[in-house]
Amino acid sequence: MSPVRLTFLTTLAMLAFAANSLLNRMALTETGLDAGSFTLIRVFSAAAFLVLLTLLRGRSATALVQAGSWPSALVLLLYAAGFSFAYLHLTAATGALLLFGAVQATMIAWGLWCGERPNRLQLGGLLAGFSGVVWLLFPGVSAPPLPAAMLMAVAGVGWGIYSLRGKSSSDAVSSSAANFARASLLAAGLWLVLFTANTAGITDFVFADITGVSAAGVACALASGVLASGAGYALWYGVLPHMQATTAATVQLTVPAITAVAGVLIAGEAIDSRLFMAFVLIIGGVAVFIRCRH
Repeated sequence: MSPVRLTFLTTLAMLAFAANSLLNRMALTETGLDAGSFTLIRVFSAAAFLVLLTLLRGRSATALVQAGSWPSALVLLLYAAGFSFAYLHLTAATGALLLFGAVQATMIAWGLWCGERPNRLQLGGLLAGFSGVVWLLFPGVSAPPLPAAMLMAVAGVGWGIYSLRGKSSSDAVSSSAANFARASLLAAGLWLVLFTANTAGITDFVFADITGVSAAGVACALASGVLASGAGYALWYGVLPHMQATTAATVQLTVPAITAVAGVLIAGEAIDSRLFMAFVLIIGGVAVFIRCRH
């Protein structure tokens, strides 16, 4: 793959990942669509896209059924549902930063558990990243709501585990198609539980209005599922074999920044000094950890 083509496709993939946050936030705050329905539509449409793509690539339906696993589907739903419900009370930029931090923390923690020993520069990066999270969540007027922040952290842990489980897959697109298909069934069950709870009059931050479905909200969820998730992951898995692991990890540092800029330009969100400092500490700390591995 030529450098120009690699750069172009990688950029598209990062834009797709960033678009997930913006589409989710806009659907929940501007269209009246609830988080449970957004999760179901996003996961189901991503599954349909990836399954179709897998079949068009010549994979058999039997092989597709045998790919993936229910544990991977469960942590995938944990990511998708936590992501959606957290955005009821987070800006696109704050959510993306918390998600990114939790994903990286999960993967770094797994590396440490497996025997990796960070050097002094990496320890400094970890300290900076942890300081950024503490700074972002420290009580104050501009601090994000702690329950929503914790939900996004859970979503990040789910995605981190899903990524670690997928490292050994020989065909990431087919495995993702199978996992998204399984996760769509789990998402349907979750939606039914939430709908029942909402009908029974259970109302708190977790249970949004299940019946508030609009055409604009469905369009945002479909775009998130088909384009930002399905096509985005397919693009990413296509370019991943053509770059070094360190480069791939570093490239993903751009996603929270892209999300923040898009949130300002498209959704009219503000970047205050607390969020800016958290960005510098968290992204900078993770960048130091990745680039100073050797």
